[in-house]
Amino acid sequence: MSTRLSRWGHSCIRLDRGDDHLVIDPGGFSDVSGALDGVAAVLVTHEHPDHLATEPVVAAGVDVWGPQAALDLLAAAGAPGDRLHAVAAGDSIQAGGFQVAVLGEWHALIHADIPRAPNVGYLVEGVLHPGDGYVDPLGASVDALLTPVGGPWLKVGEVVDYVRSVAPRRLVAIHDAHLSAPGLALASTLLGRLGGAGDVILLDAGDGIDL
Repeated sequence: MSTRLSRWGHSCIRLDRGDDHLVIDPGGFSDVSGALDGVAAVLVTHEHPDHLATEPVVAAGVDVWGPQAALDLLAAAGAPGDRLHAVAAGDSIQAGGFQVAVLGEWHALIHADIPRAPNVGYLVEGVLHPGDGYVDPLGASVDALLTPVGGPWLKVGEVVDYVRSVAPRRLVAIHDAHLSAPGLALASTLLGRLGGAGDVILLDAGDGIDL
């Protein structure tokens, strides 16, 4: 059975396969209600509000896996403790019916004066979501790399080198709420031309591809 990968704005991704459903990074720049419809399992890469919208996630009554700092925000917003599951690099979990490897450790550097937040990436059966970091898949084969294309920590040249190091079969653009339409087009063109994984797949909210 194939898996449907759909995007719900910014860095929010949903995976559906029969009765298996999983959402990654339902944040404040995303259509969180649409993404979470019928979902019981959520992965969060880190605590920043564009990756974690605490109130709608708590209201959805889902199980959440993520770094402890992100879970603390959910607990403060009223999430019951038995729904919150702390993860760190090297963990292997099952969430929403999918097998998940937890990778990485820190958010990419924004500026030396800004402390780095814990950030994990998730490799979900060939789909790699790095959050806000250049997460190393440790030699694992990556079918679809969810590729950040804009943000205060990001330089397109570094993303090109990251794509080359991961060598995925295809690229899906994420983390683009900071970009204008021309900026997104330019970043996608450069990544498609230089990354070595073909043209970047651009998905509007609710659109998806079959894996």
